[in-house]
Amino acid sequence: MTISIAHLGPQGTNAETAAVLYATWLKQQTGQESALCPYPSIAQSLKAAALGEVDLAVVPVENSIEGSVTTTLDTLWQLDKLQIQWAMVLPIAHALLSHAHQLSDIQTVYSHPQALAQCQVWLEQFLPAAQLISTNSTTEALQHLAGDPSLGAIASERAAQLYNQPILACPINDHPENCTRFWVLGLRPSPGGRHTSLAFSVPANVPGALVNPLQVIADRKINLSRIESRPTKRSLGDYLFFVDLEADASLPTIKSALAELADHTETLKVFGSYSVLPKPDQAVTG
Repeated sequence: MTISIAHLGPQGTNAETAAVLYATWLKQQTGQESALCPYPSIAQSLKAAALGEVDLAVVPVENSIEGSVTTTLDTLWQLDKLQIQWAMVLPIAHALLSHAHQLSDIQTVYSHPQALAQCQVWLEQFLPAAQLISTNSTTEALQHLAGDPSLGAIASERAAQLYNQPILACPINDHPENCTRFWVLGLRPSPGGRHTSLAFSVPANVPGALVNPLQVIADRKINLSRIESRPTKRSLGDYLFFVDLEADASLPTIKSALAELADHTETLKVFGSYSVLPKPDQAVTG
């Protein structure tokens, strides 16, 4: 049986590289073959998995420089069925691709918003006058180059090789330890592991609405490794919260915590417990 894996396309994106690495690991562990399925957006990748069009989706969830990938969180909240199977942490290195002979020739730079943000300081220092234009993916940015020396794109070394585009500078990300966490999600129940992710909304304009759920976690001495708010999109000041716990949801302590959390939240969604795959030694080039 071949496992179909959705990811942000086209070929050469960081999400595709993460999907390739997961597919390679899966074959080594189980012997199963995988087929990669590129989608135009992160949201479409997740929806394809939720609808059963593919078996899994590999999506970015958090970057060490820019924080959470909000599209992933917002879409996951809207979908009720997806469960996290694995997490992956990949080092990321960005390159400036251009047919220009020198940096001063470049007037416009294209890339995904996350990549532009992760290279913001470098861009301000070396291309302060360049216009920055967002694209759906780092690889899509390459479509704009067309041999024009006044244009540049931020993508990976792997993308440069795949599409035969020259690299003018690399690496250009502001922090050498730049890395992104990816989730592998599917309809099957989570396998369990040391990490549990969930999200909840709380009643609006109620005193202690957020304190009460957090107290449930604190009282049981459960390590909360991340909490982030996102607007519910219902009204201004109305938020939902994404939480990562360092514990398996199958443990009695976590089970009782989740049961009590349900009493203190408006909506509670548990995305599952999972483990993190071994981290690659070098920055991904995709």
